[in-house]
Amino acid sequence: MLDFAQAQASVRGIVRRTPLLEAYELSKTLGAPVLLKAECLQVTGSFKVRGAAVRLVALSEDERSRGVVACSSGNHGWAVAYVAQCLGISATVCMPTWVDPVKLEGIRALGAEALLVGDTFDESEAHALALSRASLRCYVSAYDDPWVIAGQGTLALEILDQMHVVPDAVLAPLAGGGLIGGIAAALQEKLLEDVPRIVAVSAANTAVMLASVRAGKPVDLPEQETLANALAGGIGLDNQYSFELVRDRVQEHVSVSESEIEAAMVYAATSLRLVVEGGGAVALAALLSGAWQPHALEPGAGRPVVVVLSGGNVAPATLASALSR
Repeated sequence: MLDFAQAQASVRGIVRRTPLLEAYELSKTLGAPVLLKAECLQVTGSFKVRGAAVRLVALSEDERSRGVVACSSGNHGWAVAYVAQCLGISATVCMPTWVDPVKLEGIRALGAEALLVGDTFDESEAHALALSRASLRCYVSAYDDPWVIAGQGTLALEILDQMHVVPDAVLAPLAGGGLIGGIAAALQEKLLEDVPRIVAVSAANTAVMLASVRAGKPVDLPEQETLANALAGGIGLDNQYSFELVRDRVQEHVSVSESEIEAAMVYAATSLRLVVEGGGAVALAALLSGAWQPHALEPGAGRPVVVVLSGGNVAPATLASALSR
């Protein structure tokens, strides 16, 4: 059972209430209002701080005294490090060797121990789980944990609080499923009926959850290089929570290519004046590329479409390369 009321109480004072911004050009193009949930402006640069806050606040005093272990491609680790510092808890974050240096520096600046282990996310996660067991420290999953999922769902409740109408659709990135699963569950619990269309957007090179949903069970895929490195990694063949949420509660799936992700990053920087990393830009890429389109509507008659810009932590060289093409 996901406790969203408790999750909202846990994030209070730790998580920033991020703005919901209208994208005027996109709204004109689509014939429906497009609102951007700017989690790229979150306190650690991504939505991940929501789930980290809920999980760490829920720790017992004994668990807090031992500290926590996490595995991350960057954003989750940054979030765990930040919340751990706020609560006076020690944290160790395991990351693959290809982690974005901006994220690595952010984690270390907050006083967490950062270990570069493994050439893939799955290798790094195996090391983190083993370390957690050996040291008797709580493992803070990036996606497959009911506290973390409930924390990510606070984003959806915040969107509802910022709007005067229920959106027609909510588009958000899909990786391990904690974000889109939490959004879907929160909206369905809050609204009961007239729930927005929940659209999960995968990067084509990191579509493990999408492949799992199509297979009817968690599967593994080889890790590929991608601009959306925040979405990299598997979902765990023994996935306990996020797979079922995505399978049962997400109505629509689309995927976007590397070139479409890059174009969305450029559009965000040049037209929206927002820095959005590759993984944070996939939902925007789905709209810009036409991979997903709203229902046919009379101009101005439609309810808003909400696009989650989930993170903005990107190396300057990566963004500069995209802008120079």
